[in-house]
Amino acid sequence: MMKPTIDVKYVAELARLSLTEAEAALFQEQLSGIVRYVEKISGLDVDGIDPTLHGQKLVNAFREDTVRPSMDREAALANAPERHGNEFRLPKIVEGAES
Repeated sequence: MMKPTIDVKYVAELARLSLTEAEAALFQEQLSGIVRYVEKISGLDVDGIDPTLHGQKLVNAFREDTVRPSMDREAALANAPERHGNEFRLPKIVEGAES
């Protein structure tokens, strides 16, 4: 087994996590496996392969942005439970927030 390059106990301490010895040993083994895998794929010859962000071609699925009339303000506010002038009045949802 390769020597771990990342100390799980130290990282857990930095993150203020308390791990049991069994958890630390399990996570250290898993992390070491990940590091070994990354080292393995780092050795691949990728010359001539263009870098990609996605494995499949992305297609823009958005519709064309066309200007059109919006809903009339009075129609939008017609079913509002409460109004304040030309605005919707909503209940306060944050403790300590001023009205």
